[in-house]
Amino acid sequence: MKAVLPAIARPLLEPQLPSDLEVSWWTSPADAKVMIADADIAWVDMQPTRLTEETLREAGDGLKWVSTIYAGLDAFPLDVLRSRGATLTNGVGINAIAVAEYAVLGVLAAAKRLDEVIRAQDRAEWLRDAPGKIELADTKAIVIGYGAIGRLIGDRLSAFGVEVTGVTRSGSNGTMTPDAWRARLGEFDWVVLAAPSTGETKSMIGEAELAAMKPGAWLINIARGDMIDDDALLEALRGGKLGGAFLDPTNPEPLPADHPLWSAPNCMISMHLSGRSQTKMFQRAAALFLRNLAAFRAGEPMENVADLDRGY
Repeated sequence: MKAVLPAIARPLLEPQLPSDLEVSWWTSPADAKVMIADADIAWVDMQPTRLTEETLREAGDGLKWVSTIYAGLDAFPLDVLRSRGATLTNGVGINAIAVAEYAVLGVLAAAKRLDEVIRAQDRAEWLRDAPGKIELADTKAIVIGYGAIGRLIGDRLSAFGVEVTGVTRSGSNGTMTPDAWRARLGEFDWVVLAAPSTGETKSMIGEAELAAMKPGAWLINIARGDMIDDDALLEALRGGKLGGAFLDPTNPEPLPADHPLWSAPNCMISMHLSGRSQTKMFQRAAALFLRNLAAFRAGEPMENVADLDRGY
């Protein structure tokens, strides 16, 4: 059995790999594209993610399992994996704490207008009053996508006294279903996007949704940039009805320097850093890979198996 694995994770993996596993350690996209041709197992995460897609398209018919640290699968050639009959396990949970903390950072930064405070510091200007005066206590948040990350966001916001409503596909445990949240958007001070990126979520926040939001409400996106119609968001920000937007992901990425979102009023952009704002990613990813490798070899159920039809 052959595996193509990232050299950056070699110190964490190699001492615990079975001796009969033939491993190729890639250090560049070119290496990975060659090595994956006859691999049974592949871990080929790269930035930008198009390199991962390009590499997976070079896989041979023998590819049986792809492991990734990413929770979202929008960059993966799911058609190729389906045609190969390959299993894909994702990284749900690896970055969940960091992303959830980042979402709360976005809410707090918006409530206290930390962006304006920092800009005043850059100008060496002593502010006479606080630019942001919202207390989180007794505000309401809707978290669209109440999975592993969404629940962690909800727990942390609840600790600040925020009343949290989640949205899930099933509507279980008191959450709303995808067909119900739009009618209630006007109730919430914080609209948090934490859903997986699928065909159903593209431009899910558009002109109608932004118009339905409560005056002064903030849009917090820690999911994917393509979930928001940027033209509609720009119009809403310039119109002044929204409190603002905190955008970790954007569409495209990197966001071009001349993109109007950079200079839009009441808009904070953080360069899709949420999942990387921690130091344990590779330790958790390696541990998950090793657990799944043992299960794969034993023919037992693996963790985080993605649904290739749903895309998450």
